[in-house]
Amino acid sequence: MSFKVTNDEGMQFNREDEEENDDDGDGMDLDAWERAYADERSWESLQEDESGLLRPIDNKTLSHAQYRRRLRTTTAARVQKGLIRYLYIIIDLSRAAGEIDYKPSRMVVVARQVEAFIREFFDQNPLSQIGLVTLKDGVTHCLTDLGGSPESHIKALMGKLECSGDSSLQNGLDFVQGLLNQIPTYGHREVLILYSALSSCDPGDIMETIKKCKASKIRCSVIGLSAEIYICRYLCQETGGSYSIALDESHLKELVLEHAPPPPAIAEFAIANLIKMGFPQRAAEGVVSICSCHKEAKVGAGFICPRCKARVCELPTECRICGLTLVSSPLLARSYHHLFPITPFDDVSPSVANDPRKLPKNCFGCQQSLLNPGNMLALCVSCPKCNQHFCLECDIYIHESLHNCPGCESCRHS
Repeated sequence: MSFKVTNDEGMQFNREDEEENDDDGDGMDLDAWERAYADERSWESLQEDESGLLRPIDNKTLSHAQYRRRLRTTTAARVQKGLIRYLYIIIDLSRAAGEIDYKPSRMVVVARQVEAFIREFFDQNPLSQIGLVTLKDGVTHCLTDLGGSPESHIKALMGKLECSGDSSLQNGLDFVQGLLNQIPTYGHREVLILYSALSSCDPGDIMETIKKCKASKIRCSVIGLSAEIYICRYLCQETGGSYSIALDESHLKELVLEHAPPPPAIAEFAIANLIKMGFPQRAAEGVVSICSCHKEAKVGAGFICPRCKARVCELPTECRICGLTLVSSPLLARSYHHLFPITPFDDVSPSVANDPRKLPKNCFGCQQSLLNPGNMLALCVSCPKCNQHFCLECDIYIHESLHNCPGCESCRHS
């Protein structure tokens, strides 16, 4: 028995086969940069050793080397730094932020890094305040006012992640310049711009806006996610900020976190002056009072201004009634280490490393062994004052969290 297929039916079958082939080939028809991200760049996790063999990269050693370079840069000279900072973060949420050259998109990657930066910023600058501003549709949107609560900033940012339209750098600078111009002279005014677009849709002359920022002593820094733009470079040069272009997500994280430590103070702000501060007491539990921050009644869990007895929700802040700067003593104590930073530790020289008699077997901090399984010395550092040796983890912990050398403290109390 034979079957006869008409031409129309044959054409229909051919079209269905072509559609199936197209569906099967969707995963293979990718651009070069898409395939690179799909494969996760697995070849970049390998390096060639002295014998010519490939082995995994020691990410721990590389990250520690980057950390030590950053530490030496920040502590190279004893310069006066801003202790009370007022920083506005301007985030570009124009259509350029929707590009997927960063995985999954520029907008998501930037939001992730801003969240990490906010937490690190308040850890290193407990007396400072941050505000969030976004640029999209040619308009500036204020997400949060200046405040000292990291959770409120992060919550506001994650709830407004939408990108559309063009960005206007001039509108953003005009907006934050008007707000920072009201900051007292003892406060250090800063702007950090995370810019994704390659252009700026401005309503007027942006050069005049840059002059205003310079006259107001506002330090403007820009981190670009695309190519370098002249106007961003000019803005940073005129205001004393820094301009960098991120190469990938890890590089973006490194560039953003470089702005967490206090920058050197502007010469006109380096003059010592006294600042009136209040140390409020915690409100009694169960007491109903009007919050001066949110203009509504709240029950307990707040702070009472010692001057006007107004209620505030968080510290540090400025009293909305009498204008007194309100802080707590723990926040003031945490700012001390920026005035007297601990000296960077020295790398152990190869001559000492090859002589086990000159080197202790255990880390002075965590008491873990400094020897690898083959009795080979692992990477370690030593304090130049007390000559005690520490592992890499203790080195980072001492300089970033503890801010005191255990060896020097033990010698002082012995």
